Amino acid sequence: MKLYQRLHPGVNLGPTDPESHEEAEEKIFGFWIFLMSDLVLFSVLFATYAAMSIQGVAQGPSPKDIFDLSPVFLETMVLLASSFTFGLAILELKYRKNQRRLALWLTLTGLLGALFVGLELNDYRILLAEHGAAPQTSGFLSAYYLLTGTHALHVSVAIIWLIVLAVQLATLGPVGPVKLRLMRLALFWHMLDIIWIGIFTFVYLYGVVL
Repeated sequence: MKLYQRLHPGVNLGPTDPESHEEAEEKIFGFWIFLMSDLVLFSVLFATYAAMSIQGVAQGPSPKDIFDLSPVFLETMVLLASSFTFGLAILELKYRKNQRRLALWLTLTGLLGALFVGLELNDYRILLAEHGAAPQTSGFLSAYYLLTGTHALHVSVAIIWLIVLAVQLATLGPVGPVKLRLMRLALFWHMLDIIWIGIFTFVYLYGVVL
């Protein structure tokens, strides 16, 4: 089997760019290790939230008192849409190599990511202004802000990373190193989507229904 025919986890360039595909194998594997370490961090935050949401409410509001599923559902759709547009950008990078269309998909991805962060900040504003639910109110709220805030920080960093790569694409073109950086960012972006699905299900749905 030729090297470009071997597939590794994540996006594969394959025969469209055998040289970069071969170089990607080790780098993508190393990046998966980084992602796993990041998932360990979120696992700890989820476990902390699980304990605090039950035993750390104290005299403050419970999840059912303050969570509204409508805006959170909108945030979920926005983030999933950003993952979809990023997928289209990677397909453009691999098969069509139309730089304008690639820039369009990346711009949409960044805008959707920024919209998600903006909606999340608006959620915090509502919690603070209308419910008086500050992080120091209870262990539950501290764990909630820490978990969702860490996720929002990750998305913000990913947006900055995306802007830097967009500049590199505009100046250097879709050369091998830029392709590999985009592939790693795509993995990171999709991982943040998966974590958010966990937050939406475990924090919001579980908190409101039960």
